[in-house]
Amino acid sequence: QVQLVESGGGLVQAGGSLRLSCAASGRTFSSYAMGWFRQAPGKEREFVAGITGSGGITYYADSVKGRFTISRDNAKNTVYLQMNTLKPEDTAVYYCAARSQRTIATIDNYYNYWGQGTQVTVSS
Repeated sequence: QVQLVESGGGLVQAGGSLRLSCAASGRTFSSYAMGWFRQAPGKEREFVAGITGSGGITYYADSVKGRFTISRDNAKNTVYLQMNTLKPEDTAVYYCAARSQRTIATIDNYYNYWGQGTQVTVSS
C-alpha cells in the first residue's frame, strides 16, 4: 500500500511559478512510476507529466511541455512538479499518482494509488 500526500498548491498570478510536492509512504518508492494529473471544474481528469521509477525518463502533455518539469528524489520518497509561466488555463486540482510498474502511463486507470489533490489557481 502506498499513501500519497500532495502539497504546494495555491493562488498565483499568470506568469508566476509554483512547485508541487508529493510525499509517498513505503520502502519501494523507486519501483513505482509516478504521474501528475489535473482536473479543472467541469472537465475530465487529464495527464500532465510522468516519470519512470528511476527518474531517467519523463513525459509531458503538450499543453505543459517546456513550462513544467517533473522530478523525483527516491531517497526522500518524493516527486515534484515545477510549474513555470503559469496560465489561467492551468487552474485545476492537481493529483499525484503512483503506478505499480516502473514505466510511465498517460491513462489514469493505469495508476494504482492517488493523493487527495491540491488546488492550483492562476489569476489573469
